[in-house]
Amino acid sequence: MTQGPLAGVRVIEMGQLIAGPFCGQVLGDFGAEVIKLEDPKTGDPMRQWGRSKPKGLSPWWPVIGRNKKSVTVDLRTDEGRAIARELIATADVVVENFRPGTLEKWGLGYEELARTNPGLVMARVSGFGQTGPYAKRAGYALVGEAMGGLRHITGEPDRNPARAGISIGDSLSGLNAALGVMMALHARHATGKGQVVDAAIYESVLTVMENLITEYDLTGYIRERSGAVLPGIAPSNVYPTRSGELVLIGANQDTLFKRLCELMGRPDLAEDPRYRDHAARGVNQGELDARIAAWTLDQDIDDLLPRLEQAGLATGRIYRAPEMLADPQFQARESIVSVPHPVFGQVKMQNAFPRLTDTPGGVRWPGPTLGEHTQAVLTQVAGMTAEKVAELKARGVV
Repeated sequence: MTQGPLAGVRVIEMGQLIAGPFCGQVLGDFGAEVIKLEDPKTGDPMRQWGRSKPKGLSPWWPVIGRNKKSVTVDLRTDEGRAIARELIATADVVVENFRPGTLEKWGLGYEELARTNPGLVMARVSGFGQTGPYAKRAGYALVGEAMGGLRHITGEPDRNPARAGISIGDSLSGLNAALGVMMALHARHATGKGQVVDAAIYESVLTVMENLITEYDLTGYIRERSGAVLPGIAPSNVYPTRSGELVLIGANQDTLFKRLCELMGRPDLAEDPRYRDHAARGVNQGELDARIAAWTLDQDIDDLLPRLEQAGLATGRIYRAPEMLADPQFQARESIVSVPHPVFGQVKMQNAFPRLTDTPGGVRWPGPTLGEHTQAVLTQVAGMTAEKVAELKARGVV
């Protein structure tokens, strides 16, 4: 792979868990030098997280720790904070997701750091942002997802709100932080000054909630849980097949719906007043889905999918990890890559996205061992002697 478009950009990551480190992951994927500061005793908790522990290691860490250099520094000590200041003085970006006020308490707030490094960009990821009455509350994705509106509309209408099977609020805030860093670095070209990127989890969720606020403001309608469908968008659902698998079919445009009716052997349905336009199909969504499900239940998915695709309909299977690894589209685009790992030998993970034609990102190495780069970074970047690093290690500072 090439060095990536962010080659030459130095990032000091002081976050842990997902939200801040996901920002660092994105920046590292595209060539930034990401120096991750970790507690010497435990490191980032993501090193231990996960349902399974193959060979005693978390399968989560190789992904979120990839392309980063691990440097152990105890930020709760004066010496550790002094080391952090030295490293930050050489950096373009700092990423952190401590509770607001923590860095200021440690003497590592933005105003203080910017006095010696005025071009510094600091990405601050938190549950509720750096301002407002909730700023210093503990901010976790489950609360941000609920406050941002996602939890209320997720799940079946006759059950309590559900959650996505991933920490989507954390990832969205990390992605927004990375986007903000790019904007701030671009602005720095014109002004020479850095700035703070304030990425709140609840606002990162709110920003993808489409017209939820505007629709309520104009009509008083509160969007509710609707299960596998979007109310008024039909047909667009998952349907059963004779082979036991579910098939996704999207045919909510008039022309596409006509093609589906022809495949079903019921071209008359396209002219039926209950289904002949988008609005009518939305009103009669339930009964239309029942008609389509009765037809797909008599079809084998391997026979049905090619016919749906040939008709130009949006269709596909529900994928899990095995289907992703076997799929020729994933393989052709290298959506999943195999990365050398010192313990696992090889470990598969998602590639860097989005794709750039001339300076693409990529995975250079998986999450490093705790403190793997401490000596190299402190001697080469902070200018310490090897003897000084050894002495700090002996005292548990690094």
